[in-house]
Order: sequence, then structure tokens, then C-alpha cells
Amino acid sequence: MTTRFVELPSRILIYFQWVAELLRITRAIDFSTSLRYRRGDLSDAENAELFGPLSRQHGHNYRLEVTLLGEPDPLTGMVLDLKDLQQILDNEIMRRFDHRDLNNDTPYFEKDPPTPENFAQVIYGILRSAVPGGLLDRVRLRQDCDVWVDVFEAPSASPSQTGPSQTGPSQTGPSQTW
Repeated sequence: MTTRFVELPSRILIYFQWVAELLRITRAIDFSTSLRYRRGDLSDAENAELFGPLSRQHGHNYRLEVTLLGEPDPLTGMVLDLKDLQQILDNEIMRRFDHRDLNNDTPYFEKDPPTPENFAQVIYGILRSAVPGGLLDRVRLRQDCDVWVDVFEAPSASPSQTGPSQTGPSQTGPSQTW
């Protein structure tokens, strides 16, 4: 536990005791999209052979969990005001993707299919630029109750490892706790 004092402009001294130096906080949103798995460099027949039924138009109801990691503000106790995070999510995610066709209404999947892995990486890149102060820790995109992808920066990336890391049920399993 750490003791902190904060002096306000009015010369009032506030005393705080902190249990943790860094905190994680997660906000979740739900949205829906339509899509089809399709590589732009392949014909419809080749895409059908490669992706099977997923090459046809279908939809998903996604749950996006956005986790921030940071030191809480001494005055508010917040890593980031959740209304500010909600505004970022509304502007950057809901406005771009909710009730949109990922293949035709967005520029992100002209070449690569909107798999959960690819979609989660796109979302991570958008939020990494939008969330202030380097607070973005991880995004978790749940396509279904038993399929999700986590994207986060590798803690100690070597020169050969750059970019975000991913995990999903096949690597972490449904019982993984964070």
C-alpha cells in the first residue's frame, strides 16, 4: 500500500492510500455485422473451396471487451473516465462497424477475409490510435460464446517479434482467467 498526498490549487491537501499501482479496467460493447470470408485475389469458386459455407454472406453479433491498464488518477481514482472510453468506442467502433457489411462498407477487408483474428487486429489498431496515453492493454473480440480473440502488445518483444499478439480458445481455453 502506498500513501500519496495531492495538493489542490486551493491549498487543500488530500490524503490517499493506494492498494495497487496499476489497475486494469474493461468496458464491453455489443454490435452486429454482416460479412463473408473472401480473399480479394481469389475467384468466388476458390473462396468457396477455401472457406466453405463461410464464403457466403452471414452475420455475427460481436461482443468487444476493451481493457485499459494504468495508474489511477489520484483525484478521481479512475484510469480513464468510462464515459470518455464509451465515447471513443461509439466514435471509432460502433460508427464504423455496427450494422455494416465488413466486406462492402469498410476498407479493411478488401484483400483479407474478416476472420475474428483479422477483425480483432483491425479493432486493436484503431483503438491504439484513439485511446489516450498508451492506456490500451488488450481487446477481446467475441464472435460467439465459445470463440474469441485477444490482441495485446507482447510484454517483451524481441526484434523479431513486432506487432500485437493474439490468443483465443485454442490457446487459452475458456477457463483462462485474467
